[in-house]
Amino acid sequence: MNRIGDLGFLLGMFFILFHFGTLEFGGVQKLAAELTPDSGILITITLLLFVGAIGKSAQLPLYTWLPDAMAGPTPVSALIHAATMVTAGIYMVVRSNVLFAMAPTTLTVILFVGVATSLFAAVIGLKQNDIKKVLAYSTVSQLGLMFAALGLGAFSSGIFHLVTHAFFKALLFLGAGSVIHALHGEQDIRNMGGLKKLIPITFITVLIAALAISGFPLLSGFFSKDEILAHAYEQNKTVWIILSFSSFLTAFYMFRLIYLTFFNTFRGTEETRSHVHESPWTMTVPLVVLCFLSIFGGLIGLPSVFNVGHWLDGYLSGVTEGSLRFLNHTEALNHTMEIGLMSLAGFGAILVILFARNRYITLHQLPPEEVSLKGFEKLVYNKFYVDEFYEKFISQPVFRLSTFAGDWIDKMIIDRVVNGSGWLVDFSGRTLRLLQNGNTGFYVFAMVIGMVVLFIIRLLI
Repeated sequence: MNRIGDLGFLLGMFFILFHFGTLEFGGVQKLAAELTPDSGILITITLLLFVGAIGKSAQLPLYTWLPDAMAGPTPVSALIHAATMVTAGIYMVVRSNVLFAMAPTTLTVILFVGVATSLFAAVIGLKQNDIKKVLAYSTVSQLGLMFAALGLGAFSSGIFHLVTHAFFKALLFLGAGSVIHALHGEQDIRNMGGLKKLIPITFITVLIAALAISGFPLLSGFFSKDEILAHAYEQNKTVWIILSFSSFLTAFYMFRLIYLTFFNTFRGTEETRSHVHESPWTMTVPLVVLCFLSIFGGLIGLPSVFNVGHWLDGYLSGVTEGSLRFLNHTEALNHTMEIGLMSLAGFGAILVILFARNRYITLHQLPPEEVSLKGFEKLVYNKFYVDEFYEKFISQPVFRLSTFAGDWIDKMIIDRVVNGSGWLVDFSGRTLRLLQNGNTGFYVFAMVIGMVVLFIIRLLI
């Protein structure tokens, strides 16, 4: 899937190099500003670059590799899936913001893909039982939210959520690793429970990270999410509704994970429970550091209602200011509306958390076994069968084609041509060798025959 994205990205680079003669950001954006906005070449370049972002940042339809990559070591997941690799697509679009701002058609595509991915992955996360798979689909959903911000032209807001997401998602992954370490490799949340007193540092830090990603008031994720939702409310109410719903789903499945993992009674074996212990300081210290950042990371981008400067927006202004004249942003929300939207988002997140608490603590509900699932619930549990669809209609046909190419084209045609040419050279060499017998009379005879043949050919021509 990343090769597909890489191909689109490379083609976009080739178009840039061909039309602008440089790949330097400054030179490209200066020359692009002289073109007609939404021209064919700009749309082509930006769409191809966005294909690269889709592959690298796991957006529809090239997202299934990221949950599969959760099989890797948990610290690696925390690093590349929360902070570095998967966010490269966001960074690339923001760094090339002038090109994208001059191609509103591409921004609309980015907005659609981001909104669809955010909602689609959030729905899948509702029914996952592997603790790392829940976080993986959460990552896909949050990346969709960031792309939605970019599609709205809110480039600094997308980077703001990228930064805060790096804090609390890395904390969630490392916290999940601490849980798995305590349970000796167990990753199914159905076999957990009652861990909050057994691994208290892990519990507190993961709880704060879950609150942050859920948009709990005054934590880092609250400010970055609210800023994106405010831009959505300004420009497209439908997008605002969908992204708000997606955010509420995030709060629900994250606290589904929290309650099933840390609350009620332990559901694993007694032997496993007897060995549960808090992780060593080498694991808990990073959790505490990331917990601090998850709480206070939002201070780099406080909304205007606090009457303080937006530090991150000012820091990025040198990169993003060139695109402002191409964006048709409406007037900023007044403080009353801004407070209203923040309150709605905050109270909504709290209500969803309380709803999850009622379901998984008060009512003691547990995820049902796969055999008992039916209808839409089964469809969501099986991730809408996208993996199976890709396997049946893409992976298997390509595999069969490669098998055919290897067994027939390679062996029956290419090998025969190569081996046949070798045999021909060997046969002709052995045959011509017989002519070199050292007999002078034979050589004179052959010379005469050759001269006669050449004379006849000359007469015929």
